[in-house]
Amino acid sequence: MLCPAFIISCLAAVAAAHGDHDQKVVAGPHQGLWYNTLPGDGGTQADSVFSGISTFGRLPYLPCLASKDINYDIAFIGAPFDTGTSYRPGARFGPSGIRQGSRRLNLYGGYNVPLATNPFNSWATIIDCGDIPVTSYDNTFALSQIERGHHSILSRKPTTDSALPGPSLQGKTLPRVITLGGDHTITLPLLRSINRSYGPVSVIHFDSHLDSWRPKVFGGSPSEVASVNHGTYFYHAAQEGLLKNDSNIHAGIRTTLSGPSDYENDGYCGFEIVEAREIDTIGTEGIIKKIRERVGTEKPVYLSLDIDTLDPAFAPATGTPETGGWSTRELRTILRGLEGINIIAADIVEVAPAYDTNAEHTTMAAADALYEIMSIMVKRGPLSVTSAPHDL
Repeated sequence: MLCPAFIISCLAAVAAAHGDHDQKVVAGPHQGLWYNTLPGDGGTQADSVFSGISTFGRLPYLPCLASKDINYDIAFIGAPFDTGTSYRPGARFGPSGIRQGSRRLNLYGGYNVPLATNPFNSWATIIDCGDIPVTSYDNTFALSQIERGHHSILSRKPTTDSALPGPSLQGKTLPRVITLGGDHTITLPLLRSINRSYGPVSVIHFDSHLDSWRPKVFGGSPSEVASVNHGTYFYHAAQEGLLKNDSNIHAGIRTTLSGPSDYENDGYCGFEIVEAREIDTIGTEGIIKKIRERVGTEKPVYLSLDIDTLDPAFAPATGTPETGGWSTRELRTILRGLEGINIIAADIVEVAPAYDTNAEHTTMAAADALYEIMSIMVKRGPLSVTSAPHDL
C-alpha cells in the first residue's frame, strides 16, 4: 500500500513538470472567417442569420437611454407595454418578437428592390436602442416612462445635418424614431413626446379599429386610468391638441361599432376613414391616393401601424384580430406608395408573439412592414429642410 507521503510527492512532481512546460493558448479561427465580406454591393455578416443577439435587422445595439452621447439618424426603441388591452394581452413581448422576425432582413445586404434603396447601407446612421424600461404595475407611470424615454431618444442631435434647420418647434433637425410596441395605448405617450418637439402633427393610422372611441363607450370609463386604453388613445390625443386638425386618416378599418355615432365622434377627432373593403373597388393605388391627398408631402407626419391591419390569415398574433383584412403583399405595396411623405416617426403595435404560428408569420410581417417604412424614411433624406440630396 502506497503511503500518503509518497502520493503527495508524486503529485508535486507532476505539478512541477507542468509548471516547466510553456502551454500555448489555442487561438480561435481567424477573424476573416467570422466577419465575411458579402458578395454584391457590400455589407458584412458577423454570424449566421440564425445565431447571434437579436436586434432589429441585425443593426448595431447601443444603450441610448444610458448615454446621451449616442447619436443616430434613425433609432429603433421598444415599448413593452400591454396593460391597456381589451382582449388578448401579450404585446409586451412584441419588441423582442419583432426583432426575432427581422433577422433575415439584412441577409443578402438589405437592398429594397421596389424602392431602389438600401436602408442598411445609406447616408443614415441607424441603430437599435433596446427597450424603454416599462412597469407592468402602474399604467399611468408606465405611459410616463414611455413618453420620457421616447423624448430622450427623439430630442438629440442626429448624425446627419444636425447643424441645419429642420421642421421642429425650435427649428432644429431631429432624428427619426421607430417604436416597437406594445399595445396601441403607447401611441398616446409617443404623440405627447412628438408634440413637445413638433407641436400637433398629422397621423396616418393603419388599423382595423378606430381607436378614437369615447371612454364611456369603450370600457365604460370606471376611472381616469381605465379611460386611457388601446381603444381610446386617439380620443385623448384629440382632446389634448396633439393632432393636426382635419389632416389625419385611418386605413384598413373594418370593425363593428356601437353605432353610427362612433364615426361622427371619429370625425370630431379629425380623421378621414379608408375602409379595408375599399381595396376591392379602388385597389391599392386608390388607397395610396387617398392617404397622400389627406396628409400631403411636406408637413410632419406620424405613422402608426397596428399589425391587425392584416387579415388574421397573415398575422394571427395580435391583441384584437378582425377578419377581412389586407394581405401582407397589399400592405407593403401601400406602405411603399407613401414614399415622399414627410414621416418624422412611426410605431408598430399589437404584435403578441404568443399567438403566432411556429413559422413566426406575424413577427416576420411586422418586421417586413417596418423595413418598408425605414426604406421610405431613408429615401426622403434627413429631416433638415434645406439639406442637399444624400446618396442612398
